Amino acid sequence: MTFESWREGVPSEIRDDPLWGMRVYRLSLFASDVSWRDAGTLRDEERTQSLADQLYRAVGSIGSNVAEGYSRGTGQDRARFYEYALGSARESRDWYFKGCFVLGEDVAQHRLSFMTEIIRLLLTIIPQQRGGEIREPDLPYNASDEQVEDLLENVPLAS
Repeated sequence: MTFESWREGVPSEIRDDPLWGMRVYRLSLFASDVSWRDAGTLRDEERTQSLADQLYRAVGSIGSNVAEGYSRGTGQDRARFYEYALGSARESRDWYFKGCFVLGEDVAQHRLSFMTEIIRLLLTIIPQQRGGEIREPDLPYNASDEQVEDLLENVPLAS
């Protein structure tokens, strides 16, 4: 699976909306579809059934909060929903870490890196919308375009 092949299947009703122009929204929708499969794998293992539900809801919440924030009238209001998305992205990364024994090392590492990219984008957007600084220390959430493209081209799937 690649981001490009996935994108071709996204309905025009979504792709034609101005929201689609936000990279973090596109990536969060892709992450949601990928997590659907991951949650299925986790659900099949008795010890990680509850983790599957938590993971899928957390990943799905990222894009939903970005969409809701995008539709708000002020930067402060948008920033609040983008912060909710940030919390969901971090929660998703946490659940992926906890599911690594079932998902496998390659899949888990990919998802951890992918969630970190979404976090990085949100950490850039939030201060812009708020008109100030983010309320956390400056952390090294830097990824090169090459690293991000690799995440989108080589998406391992759990078996």
